Amino acid sequence: MTTPPHVHVNANVRGLQASATIAINERSRALQAAGRNITRLGLGQSPFPVPEAVVEALRAHAHEKDYLPARGLPALRQAVADYLQRRQGLDFNAEHVLIGPGSKELLFLTQLVYDGELIIPAPSWVSYAPQARILGRRLTWLQTDPGSGRGVTAQRLEAICREDPERARLLILNYPGNPTGTSYDAGQLEEIADVARRYPILLVADEIYGELTFSGVHRSIAHHYPEGTIVSGGLSKWCGAGGWRLGAFAFPATLAGLADTMAAVASETFTSVSAPIQYAAVRAFQGGADIDDYLARSRAVLKGLLEFGWQALRSAGADVCQPRGGFYLFADFAPHRDALQRAGIDNARSLCERLLEDTGVASLPGSDFGMPASDLSLRLALVDFDGALALANVPGAGGSYVADEAFLERYCQPTVEGIRVLCRWVGGLG
Repeated sequence: MTTPPHVHVNANVRGLQASATIAINERSRALQAAGRNITRLGLGQSPFPVPEAVVEALRAHAHEKDYLPARGLPALRQAVADYLQRRQGLDFNAEHVLIGPGSKELLFLTQLVYDGELIIPAPSWVSYAPQARILGRRLTWLQTDPGSGRGVTAQRLEAICREDPERARLLILNYPGNPTGTSYDAGQLEEIADVARRYPILLVADEIYGELTFSGVHRSIAHHYPEGTIVSGGLSKWCGAGGWRLGAFAFPATLAGLADTMAAVASETFTSVSAPIQYAAVRAFQGGADIDDYLARSRAVLKGLLEFGWQALRSAGADVCQPRGGFYLFADFAPHRDALQRAGIDNARSLCERLLEDTGVASLPGSDFGMPASDLSLRLALVDFDGALALANVPGAGGSYVADEAFLERYCQPTVEGIRVLCRWVGGLG
């Protein structure tokens, strides 16, 4: 009998589990396949189709088969730079744009290349902290409170940096935020930028949800801290193309050396992003009237749905961050702690499990996002509906659309009913 080799697993990844968002998606599918009626509010995948013009561009370039430059297709890098200038008034050179297989991989490369402490707010997106763990990086959770929308504040950031002013640090600022849906105004961004500049901090502005700000106006912190900010984006959220796996980082000239090193590592790891996808992405970033209308419709549907969910959960007694964009609600059921404990539920994970078991509503516990294990918070991704049908029927014209409750009842019914089921279930525990 052949003896298998000894497998020595790196201590940094020993016991590492699948990403929480991927795991809940696979579990939801398995339960549905077994015949359960599941409301899928776990994975934050855009419900909307990829715009037809972008799909046509992919069809037209399906024959492209050559390896592309590790930094990305030159025409795409220029399209990203032009997009940031057109949409945000940001001045980036196409030579300093890096294309990757999703912004997730580019965020990982940043932590790999930049030898510094990671700072993220609690709660934060599920993969920031595991990436730091994989690489053996020091991680500091910045504590938040509901009054600030559970976002970064300059005061809390200053307190962390004062402890060791010379330490190299990387701050990831994600807004509109996953899992909270909250954002920052110009004054808040200026205060955070002042702290970042004083120490100084490398800042990644994760603006993957920027186009889904309900007001239609998103301001990058790169306006306030241009010399130290990398702007991160991609196609997954605003373009409905999560599975296409295309992300983009834009670096200021002051960080060109970091961009060069990351491109070198890219050349030794993923080589380059799929050629047909890159050619199609040029069309997405070029925009146009059709893309603008697609985005206006998307924002209207999400705004109506998120505001409905926010009000419903508040009426059910939960503390909920008011969403400013994106797909998510972050709800804290601490006001129901006594009733939950009587039902044998004393933390967010058991809350999620019982909710799924009793009602079929899938969600994720706040502890997956960096909240304490004893917390009673959930993240809900309000995306379980037919996005193509919703976009085609949202009331309005000329770029001005409103998704009222009658529309939500008809075109977003699975998510609307899932929220109602959750609220009734919590209320019934008392």
